[in-house]
Amino acid sequence: MYVGDASYFVALADAKDRWHRDAVRLRAAVPQRFVVSDLTIAEAVTIVGARLGPQHARTMYQYFLDACEVVFTDRGLLDDAMTYHLRLGGRLSVTDCVSLSLLERKGIREILSFDSDFDRVKAVTRVH
Repeated sequence: MYVGDASYFVALADAKDRWHRDAVRLRAAVPQRFVVSDLTIAEAVTIVGARLGPQHARTMYQYFLDACEVVFTDRGLLDDAMTYHLRLGGRLSVTDCVSLSLLERKGIREILSFDSDFDRVKAVTRVH
């Protein structure tokens, strides 16, 4: 199982995205079992909707609900994320820090992402 970052899902959905070919390659190469936060869903759906239109956003939203383990951000998860955010000097978004907190809570070491900011975290392996 992987934590999925919005950059992976956006690249997979948008054929014009600079990482699209890499996302298609990853889809074929790794098990597509993901844990995502509601904030990651919001980010990915918003970007896809802006780029490709609301129907594509709806399809992506439905994919997350049907095919992923969705974790809703509660106070504890957000507090943990803020700890990461501060420790990393604010260089990762709060959404990305929620993903780091999910990695830690679930005992997962790998995140599918094209966001090189995750490389700043030694305990995490970015699959890209």
